[in-house]
Amino acid sequence: MAADEYEVHRRDAEARRRQIAPGYAVGVTEPMIAELVHAFYARARADALVGPIFEAAIEDWDEHLAKLCDFWSSVTLMTGRFKGAPMPAHARLPGLDAVHFARWLELWRETVREVCPPDAAALFIARAEMIARSFQYGLAVFRGELPSKAQAALD
Repeated sequence: MAADEYEVHRRDAEARRRQIAPGYAVGVTEPMIAELVHAFYARARADALVGPIFEAAIEDWDEHLAKLCDFWSSVTLMTGRFKGAPMPAHARLPGLDAVHFARWLELWRETVREVCPPDAAALFIARAEMIARSFQYGLAVFRGELPSKAQAALD
């Protein structure tokens, strides 16, 4: 593929992504994501309930924050930058339960509403709620507390 053809293909792909990624329509930007992620984790680290979990689990905060910016960029802008596997990482955390997810969501909602305009805030909150539910179900299956669909089909 010639350089000109590659550039046309890249621009077309970017235009398609902007049409279907939910964040563009509500004004989400990379700087907004960075501000939100950094503000949220500053708040979460200081929280009496979830702060100790984060502090025990995260060794390199700069690396972790960059990874979370990639995550939220992928979720809202469909950039595809996030390449992690968050379920196993969270499953290794002892004692992580619904109370922690509820507090995480409470702190997330507060921070999002402070940092983002209303339409962007609604998107970030809806996605976080969906992710929290998914994580809770996934952790239950991972820990053997809830049978997976495959296990249930065998029973």
